Amino acid sequence: MRLLRNRSDLPLARDPSARFLSWITAVMVYLATLAFAGQMMVSDMAERWDSGLAGGVTVQVVPLVGPGASPVAERVETALAILRGTPGVVSATTLPAAETARLIEPWLGADAAADPHLPVPTVIDVVVEPGTDVAALGRRLDAAVPGSSLDDHAAWLADLRAFAGAVELAALAIVALVGGAGVMAVVFAVRTGLAIHRHVVELLHLMGATDRYVARQFESHVLGLCLGGGLAGLGLAAATLAGIHRASAGLRASLLPDFALTAAQWGLLAVVPLIACALAVATARLTVMRTLETMP
Repeated sequence: MRLLRNRSDLPLARDPSARFLSWITAVMVYLATLAFAGQMMVSDMAERWDSGLAGGVTVQVVPLVGPGASPVAERVETALAILRGTPGVVSATTLPAAETARLIEPWLGADAAADPHLPVPTVIDVVVEPGTDVAALGRRLDAAVPGSSLDDHAAWLADLRAFAGAVELAALAIVALVGGAGVMAVVFAVRTGLAIHRHVVELLHLMGATDRYVARQFESHVLGLCLGGGLAGLGLAAATLAGIHRASAGLRASLLPDFALTAAQWGLLAVVPLIACALAVATARLTVMRTLETMP
């Protein structure tokens, strides 16, 4: 029968639901893509900091003023001797003055390190083995080297890992909410279409059409709407991310994480509309089949 072979037996394109389903899909994909991208950026930042600073300790020796104050170079040598003689310390290296100037430049300016009135500390980069008693090492330095301080990276690296984990959970929550809203929109659109074209569906049944045939028409209709909306949402998200990356290009890398995504990450983001379409088609099929079961 020609009617059963025609893919447009149901005039679904003229339904009111067709006017908003593609727009809702675009918004859903846009939000989900931005959530995934944010999670990727924060995860990459945490991995870079973790790999670069894990097991690291920073010792600062500041210049002292006043009578009887020992030169900073002498106290730095004393600190290096203590550090290199402590079990568990892998290495202890003094940062060059140029490197120290580069570290403080984003906050104090390019000429801050050359200001004789600014007490720029001498920084010692220390690498320790896991399990080293860093607190005891800090107490030894405090007693032997006046004007010294020890900063254990492990404490704030733990906070960074916790922050990255919280961002990942928030991204998953956003995606779950977006997915739930998308499912509800598809359910509403499909049920509206079935209600509008109930008489056509009943006629198709009388002519021998199966529930699966009717469901395929709704699936094709929903797929077309969601695919167009998903691609539009992905394009808007890509434009947003490109704009953020361009706006952050002139900022100091030490102040903000890198907002650039790799080709593999862009490939993962490109899958978001396909996942949205697959979820929409599955929802449409299930909704149609369950609704038709209640029809005579």
